Amino acid sequence: MPSQDLKIREQVYRDPRPAELFARYHARVRDHPPEWIYEVVRVLTGLNALLLFRAESYGSEHVPNGPVILAPNHASFMDHFFAGAFIRRHVQFMAKSQMFGSSPLSWVFSHGGVFPVRRGHHDEEAFTTALRILERGGALGMYVEGGRSRSGQIGEAKPGIGRLALESGAAVVPVAILGSNQVRNWRRLEFPKVVVEYGAPLRFERVEGATRDQQQAAAELIRDRIKAMHDELSRLGARQAVRMLRARRRPDRASVPPAS
Repeated sequence: MPSQDLKIREQVYRDPRPAELFARYHARVRDHPPEWIYEVVRVLTGLNALLLFRAESYGSEHVPNGPVILAPNHASFMDHFFAGAFIRRHVQFMAKSQMFGSSPLSWVFSHGGVFPVRRGHHDEEAFTTALRILERGGALGMYVEGGRSRSGQIGEAKPGIGRLALESGAAVVPVAILGSNQVRNWRRLEFPKVVVEYGAPLRFERVEGATRDQQQAAAELIRDRIKAMHDELSRLGARQAVRMLRARRRPDRASVPPAS
């Protein structure tokens, strides 16, 4: 009988620290694109994905130039890296504020283009930073579910990604990641195969001051596209999913590509 997946630790859903603490991280990301540390981390985590998890990605040609939102499902701390390792774009992720503070990793995050969203609060600063990235033609990574799924299934859509899609007019690329919910089993020396599929981009007409209902409707459309892709991969399983995707297009697995 296969062992059960290791459980995700309980998350802290409210950061009690004041907003002023995170101002410097937002300022850096708004004023500077990702620095050299992004490539170092991408190469290292990309090699880890290839060697330990035999990761393969398909459909990277769907990621356009110019402003784009990458929208992966979220079941692992590794999803940032699985989503960004196989494409030439520098993807800047919105990450929970608990990742920022006195740890040296805060320097790696902010200089690598990651910025905080203050958990448990309506954080307009995070949306301002996200829009600034898109305004300069950057690539933004954002999870439609907000936080990690504890079951490995696609959770409910949060309106935030719909708001960004409508207010920016940026293309949204749905990304299905199969197997990432089992990545934490590495502690048992179990390394699942990971398959990443980039779907055709969704494009929304730009709407200034979109209503909550409009934001939610856009988010649900994005979520439904991700779920359809992920459900298909899950139904087939990693081996058959790879065969299907190889039949559709050539894989992007050969190497971790250099930045353009």
